Amino acid sequence: RPEQSCRNNSITAKGRIYPHGVTASYGEMCYHDNSLVSASLEALIQHLVPTVDYYPDRSYVFTFLLSSRLFLHPYELMTRVCHLCVEQQRSGDVAPKLVQLLTEWTETFPYDFRDERMMRCLKDMTHHVARGDEYSWRAMQQMTQRLIKRLSALGQYEEAVAALNTVAMERPASLKSKQASGQRSDVMSVCEDAFILAQQLTHIELDRLSFIGPEEFIQTFAMKDPLENHKRKTSNLEAYINWFNRLSYLVATEICMPVKKKHRARIIEFFIDVAQECFNIGNFNSLMAIITGMNMSPVSRLKKTWSKVNTDKFEILEHQMDPSSNFSNYRTALRGATQRSETAHSSQEKIVIPFFSLLIKDIYFLNEGCASRLPNGHINFEKLWELAKQVSEFLVWRQVICPFDRDRRVLQYLVTTPVFSEDELHLASYESEGPENNMEKDSRRSLR
Repeated sequence: RPEQSCRNNSITAKGRIYPHGVTASYGEMCYHDNSLVSASLEALIQHLVPTVDYYPDRSYVFTFLLSSRLFLHPYELMTRVCHLCVEQQRSGDVAPKLVQLLTEWTETFPYDFRDERMMRCLKDMTHHVARGDEYSWRAMQQMTQRLIKRLSALGQYEEAVAALNTVAMERPASLKSKQASGQRSDVMSVCEDAFILAQQLTHIELDRLSFIGPEEFIQTFAMKDPLENHKRKTSNLEAYINWFNRLSYLVATEICMPVKKKHRARIIEFFIDVAQECFNIGNFNSLMAIITGMNMSPVSRLKKTWSKVNTDKFEILEHQMDPSSNFSNYRTALRGATQRSETAHSSQEKIVIPFFSLLIKDIYFLNEGCASRLPNGHINFEKLWELAKQVSEFLVWRQVICPFDRDRRVLQYLVTTPVFSEDELHLASYESEGPENNMEKDSRRSLR
């Protein structure tokens, strides 16, 4: 469908009068009912820069720093802001306000400063601020130390995830034969309490969520510079999606692995219980990954196994995550979990882990379906407010500290135990219950 501005009757030229409410233009900035709706890029940059008697609204700072990367590189913005601040300094002391702006930038978007040019800019500003304002200079030093600590933690996390992935890729020659000879433990030998397994899944989810930078959502569709390592700019978001896929394949592997039908049915029932506990906790991402794993064709074709399973609970969970009407059931449940979180009395009630792929899809369609620039060349700030609203909700969910005890053995199993590839899953499935028709016979033949 054609791109639209976010509001049906949105501004197409400076100073147009809306049917309802009041529209006002101040130079290159356009407001409707006191809310900024459009402006030139230059005016937006000016609006970010503090002066002796002005400091930008915090919601504006977040919104513009988040989405400005659709129009210019963070380094270009930083250079412009620093240059304008130096000019402002001539007409009075703006050092404390500059420190406040840079603190908001480094604390909300620390990953921007993995770019050495950004760090150099920060250093230059520290020297500039240092002239005659010891308090601001000390604040800049402390801010830089916090930033370096955060970036160091990020580096360690990325190395740890890479190491775990390497361990998980070291697959035994045949998982199936290991299982047959009883050498490979299965999930229930490691943890047979569905509630504890759901708690450990929640630990992994919240750990990985906490390292996703808010800007990664925008960078997935921002201007791609061929000279830059773009992958590194969205690597934590991608690692989180990979975790979802791993969990789905782990569920399918655990179900297809056992030789005995009775054992397979028990594993299915166990994962249904785990999914139910995830739903109760507010961990919708693990819930969806489990449902996805159970709906993979190597699992869903095991009719004799499923005949031994009471599927009532599973059908209710599937209904909750039903994709029809744009996941309306899930969205209702998510709203309920969000309201519970806002009035929570305990850490456990604060947990909201969204079905992540859908969150990305929502942000993607908001970006694609809404024009970033209006016909007069102005930036459509209504769209930027909407993007910020979606991402800031995620930031609230991201900062929850997981209240459950960690079980190292279970966590290790979940992130490192080898899982079947799609072909291996199909083979294991056919070994468990033979092909039922010619298509399945051909499929097994091609896999051998």
